[in-house]
Amino acid sequence: MYSRITGIGSFLPGEPVSNGDLARRGIETSDEWIVSRTGIRFRHLAENGENASDLALQASRRALAKAGLEASDIDLIIVATSTPDFIFPSTACLLQSKLGNQGATAFDVQAVCSGFVYGLTIAEKFIRSGSHRRALVVGAEVFSRILDWSDRGTCVLFGDGAGAVVLEASEKPGILATALHADGAHHGILSVPGSICGGQVTGDPFLRMDGQAVFKFAVRVLAEVANECCQAAGIAPSEIDWLIPHQANVRILEATAKRMKLPIDKVIVTVDRHGNTSAASVPLALDEAVRDGRIRAGQKVMLEGVGGGFTWGAVLLEI
Repeated sequence: MYSRITGIGSFLPGEPVSNGDLARRGIETSDEWIVSRTGIRFRHLAENGENASDLALQASRRALAKAGLEASDIDLIIVATSTPDFIFPSTACLLQSKLGNQGATAFDVQAVCSGFVYGLTIAEKFIRSGSHRRALVVGAEVFSRILDWSDRGTCVLFGDGAGAVVLEASEKPGILATALHADGAHHGILSVPGSICGGQVTGDPFLRMDGQAVFKFAVRVLAEVANECCQAAGIAPSEIDWLIPHQANVRILEATAKRMKLPIDKVIVTVDRHGNTSAASVPLALDEAVRDGRIRAGQKVMLEGVGGGFTWGAVLLEI
């Protein structure tokens, strides 16, 4: 028994917010400063009261429609998020309720920007075991809620959004190889080091990052894990039709492609219009490239993520 993606959907809240819009809101920055360092020009920001489960709902409905399924057909729901609606219940359970599904296994995955790759890998194992047949895997984030808007080094980088896929049991291989890793020794270079205790926030509730350390780590492990997946599938990296890395910074994407000896025109890039949407970035990019016709049936696509933890992983699939 194998598993294949049969439906993809995504959702971005509100209108695009440009770098100039951020500067006009009082952030000490400029379009030139942001673009030269990150390649980011726009991002989307959720409205007050618009939560991760709301974005996930819209993306999930679109993925289900593409798969020709009803919510009741799904028997596994996995939501990858670092910005859940509540401490509990899980965002997956909230999404399940909003979809009108009853009885499916539902839980969240917290692997930050690697979350969607982790979730897709987990769903594939459930399906290959025979315990489940149709999974909804979602990456949904409202990172705007955990940003220090006085810190121009981080607040300009992130955006909100959601992407979802339907993964179904199949006699024909769809997911060809997966690889997941983590190393908690690097937790300090990207974190939100706060918590709730006695009804009060303790520690720092905002995202903090050592940008240079993250850049060096991300480029190395993204190339390594992609090559690991290729080796497991018995193909050369040159046989990949499309590479979809986590959309954090255009320089990371370019450096990863260079390490893998892939031309940059084989890399799907959406960070310029979405910013870093954490666990949502990979499915958002996948959906866009399928909808615009770049990714076609029969092609091999490498999805990969790297995020705080530190976590990283990759999924090689055939569309």
